[in-house]
Amino acid sequence: MNALDVAEAAVAAAPTGDALARVIHERSLLLRFAANRPTQATAIDDVTVELAVVVDGHLGRAATNDTGSEALRACAGRALSAAEAAAATASSGEHPGFPAVQPARPHHGHDAETAALDPAVGGAALATTFETAERHELEAHGVWTVAEDEHAVATSAGGGTFESTTDALMKVICIAPSGRSGYASSMGVAASSLEPGPLAERAAAKALVPGDAAELPPGDYPVVMEPRAVGSLLELLGDTALNGLAYAEGRGALVDRLGQQVAAPAVNLADSPYFGSTLPRAFDAEGTAKRPLPLIQDGVARAVAHDLRSGALAGEASTGHALEPGGAADGPLPANLVLAGGGAASFDELCTPVERGVYVTRFWYENVVRPKETLITAVTRDGTFLIEDGRVTRPLRNLRLTDSVLGILSRVEDLSASQQLTSHGEFYDRRFAYGVVSPALRARSVRFTDAAG
Repeated sequence: MNALDVAEAAVAAAPTGDALARVIHERSLLLRFAANRPTQATAIDDVTVELAVVVDGHLGRAATNDTGSEALRACAGRALSAAEAAAATASSGEHPGFPAVQPARPHHGHDAETAALDPAVGGAALATTFETAERHELEAHGVWTVAEDEHAVATSAGGGTFESTTDALMKVICIAPSGRSGYASSMGVAASSLEPGPLAERAAAKALVPGDAAELPPGDYPVVMEPRAVGSLLELLGDTALNGLAYAEGRGALVDRLGQQVAAPAVNLADSPYFGSTLPRAFDAEGTAKRPLPLIQDGVARAVAHDLRSGALAGEASTGHALEPGGAADGPLPANLVLAGGGAASFDELCTPVERGVYVTRFWYENVVRPKETLITAVTRDGTFLIEDGRVTRPLRNLRLTDSVLGILSRVEDLSASQQLTSHGEFYDRRFAYGVVSPALRARSVRFTDAAG
């Protein structure tokens, strides 16, 4: 049986009239490497069936990897028992139940060559990366990974939907004998788009920038951020401001701010599941069809992302952003964020107006400090440089950013015309490939509170 057949069989096994089944069939290959040699290889071929049941507004869930009829009945029984137990201890719940679903809209998210999961392609990518690093007398560390996923959702209200997607990701960190490092990454639907040679060259170039590392005292500085750094900020914005459950419960940063100016006029952010550079998805974990959702237009907050549960709490319809059947505990999130580009022809052009500032390749250890304010902290890494008189001049000791994401976006002066799909994905858990499409940007000031090594 394919994934949709399994989902329909799972729903049929449920002993209640309000049930949903989601089936994910993951086939993936992952190669990790360090110090110019392979260190780990994993191959996964796994089917997961998730069943969600609603009783008197209360949700119960269970999962299994067994697609046999007896296992599906047992899984449905566990989900029903969980829902009945919740309903017995409380008044009517708030979950609206599961409507019928429609077949998925076609998209560009599947590549047949990538779906072959050919390890030779990964081996060649690693060999090219190692040759590039060794030529520059550097060590290369990172990951190369590809996958094909089948997703299906069916509900007891009728209908079902199915899609098949592929994704490919490569990250390279080059480290010099001095300890200085450079980072570059590439992600897309097809493995052929990763281009390991140019990727490794970009990472190497950052590690090889000459000069002793400068230091800056804590303070506010003009900043130019590459797309990976911008993507990190936008992912955190999703957690703190664009999450419909946080909004419905009064915890979100956009509560009472929809329709208001929250960012610079140059900021246009949407969840765009069919945008050409993203990893498209036709529906969410509840089978709700995805469509473009403007979130911030010309700096004005327009919407947040909802699943069925958060939408019911807010008096809104689901926008197709459920991460789990019945809603994830932390709420829905936009998984196809796209920030529109601006007028700058290059990263160098973004630097031109900066007399003294900071160039950031990416962040790590990103954490939310005060969600209602979108106040976050993060550390620069793998390519932090000093900008002087309009150009990058020398390496800069890493810095800790402590600032509001909406505050940074309100201080955006320009964005690059080009955009890039970037991702935090490490795939240590069940695979859910997503990324942010963003340009580089220049903000007139960002607060740094400490040096960080």
